[in-house]
Amino acid sequence: MSGVRTFLKRFQSECETSDQHEDKDLKSRYYKSMHQGAYHAVLELFTSSEYEVISESKDRGEITVRKNGTPRLFIVATVITVRPLETAVDFKISADKGKVFGTYTVLKAQINHYYQQLDSKLTKVK
Repeated sequence: MSGVRTFLKRFQSECETSDQHEDKDLKSRYYKSMHQGAYHAVLELFTSSEYEVISESKDRGEITVRKNGTPRLFIVATVITVRPLETAVDFKISADKGKVFGTYTVLKAQINHYYQQLDSKLTKVK
């Protein structure tokens, strides 16, 4: 049954991170940073011309973005202060259209790309 579930997951059109995620690559990341520093680092991920920031709320720590191009994506980034100098960053990405071979791996790779960029700018906790 596990093999069937893994195969079907490939065709999901959304992917998100969380603290309790079964995939270690998709667990929430924690950074040694104040909320404002982490928020601006996440916002900088989406400064190129292929991204369009739809809305941002510093109070809630949410940034909503549309990625134009291929694949066209809808991204919600959340920045949450857990403790002083400890901030969590989560992503939820969904694709407008599916692919023949599935979009989940593309979405997961996109999340890992964002985390790699953040890892180079911010100090990870643990």
